[in-house]
Amino acid sequence: MYHILVSDPMSEEGLRPLLNSEEITCVQKHVNEEDNLEQYDALLVRSGTQVTEDVMDKMNNLKIIARAGVGVDNIDINAATKRGIVVVNAPDGNTISTCEHTFAMIASLARMIPQANQSIKSGKWERKSFLGTELYKKTLGIIGFGRIGSELAARARAFGMELAVFDPFLTDERAKEIGVTANTLDEVLSNSDIITVHTPLTKETKGLIGEYNLEKTKRGAMLINCARGGIIDENALVKYLESGHIAGAAFDVFEDEPPGEHPLLQLENFIATPHIAASTKEAQLNVASQVSEEVLEFLKGNPIKNSINLPTIPNELFQTIQPYYQLTKTMGSILSQCMNVPVQEVEVAYAGEITQLETSVITRSLLAGFLTPRVDSAVNEINSPTVAKERGIEFGERHSKQSKGYSNLINVKAVGEQSDFTMQATYVKEYGPRIVNLNGFNIDFYPHGHLLYIQHHDKPGVIGQVGQILGNHETNIATMQVGRKEAGGEAIMMLSFDEPLAESAFQALSQIEDITSIKRID
Repeated sequence: MYHILVSDPMSEEGLRPLLNSEEITCVQKHVNEEDNLEQYDALLVRSGTQVTEDVMDKMNNLKIIARAGVGVDNIDINAATKRGIVVVNAPDGNTISTCEHTFAMIASLARMIPQANQSIKSGKWERKSFLGTELYKKTLGIIGFGRIGSELAARARAFGMELAVFDPFLTDERAKEIGVTANTLDEVLSNSDIITVHTPLTKETKGLIGEYNLEKTKRGAMLINCARGGIIDENALVKYLESGHIAGAAFDVFEDEPPGEHPLLQLENFIATPHIAASTKEAQLNVASQVSEEVLEFLKGNPIKNSINLPTIPNELFQTIQPYYQLTKTMGSILSQCMNVPVQEVEVAYAGEITQLETSVITRSLLAGFLTPRVDSAVNEINSPTVAKERGIEFGERHSKQSKGYSNLINVKAVGEQSDFTMQATYVKEYGPRIVNLNGFNIDFYPHGHLLYIQHHDKPGVIGQVGQILGNHETNIATMQVGRKEAGGEAIMMLSFDEPLAESAFQALSQIEDITSIKRID
């Protein structure tokens, strides 16, 4: 049974996947009003709940945070990642609503609709006071060309507008495919009649349009912000609106909400709405449905589509990499237990068919398996790179052509101050995962259950002594694999048992003269 807390109001219909699940208890209550936060596995929020590090500390069983919407600036992503908590959002659930609201703001600003409405309601009839501007042939500058920016471009074309686009991540190929030209920020500011922002709020975009570049805008330009408060410097904008250099501005969002007695609200050429761009029945249903499905799939152990802090992979791809995903996690665990000394670096190399797949998730899985026996906190695919970095462990992956006759081969090397340890594994559809080389010794075993790794001198009688001691302790050997580099040299044994090996049997085996090392591996 999983427990889910819905901290902000959400569409009941959208939450239906969770409410109808027999495996889920869903509580709708603000996080600050709930006393027993430790019981919850998932937290669903909109923009009203601040998910801070302190909140996460109180929810120490939390596995996933879902934001019913696009922006996640109310969630401490770094704190979540460090704790191994997945953060997901609904990136396209409110795309159309936000796009339509943005265009409504553009039209309202160009034709002074709110001002005219207020005038006529006050009993006036001032037709000459509200001389508007056509959108036809005007240049719309779009800063941030993601889902919303792309939808906005399509609607602007329908109005006969020209487009100027700035997005530092927009490739020339993608721009050509969409039919736009990538510009610099300064070019968009200086050439656009109307400028609208659609970027996330980050340290790079905070104050993106401010005192230092507002003067670069075309005189008489208009500014729209239906994205995130703070992208446009509100205090700097006041001066440009008062002087008329900026003809008008329309905001749906503010740096501080509600804005209170903000200077912008005193200006006739400024219009605003109370953060309602995504507030349509359709959008609220869509975002609630999207995050509900995401949380449900995650708790079932299935891949998710819209993770903020974990590489996103389609379900079909996940099914393809899943065998390797499980294998590398096991490899990491075995590697860590075999080399129980400080490690400075973990190297992963892929060869064969596996190089055609998304290996970054597989590498993260291996790293999680390696770190889990070494740290006292939860480690998974999300936070494993962060945990490794905190402990001074470098890691990396590469693709190789040396598959040594296998259809796929995974090579792992742990580098320590005094010694290294290597491992090779493959996945064979008919036989499953196999470890095929352990620290230079060719071997072939199924990495599962309770294992015993023995290094010994290759002499007659050693294997017999091992068998006799285990027999004396009534321990049944499930499987046994041996490997050596040369006759009479160093050799290894890998034994598996149905039950954990008793301490007395382990100590007795340790006394065999020709055994140089013995390790239990789970």
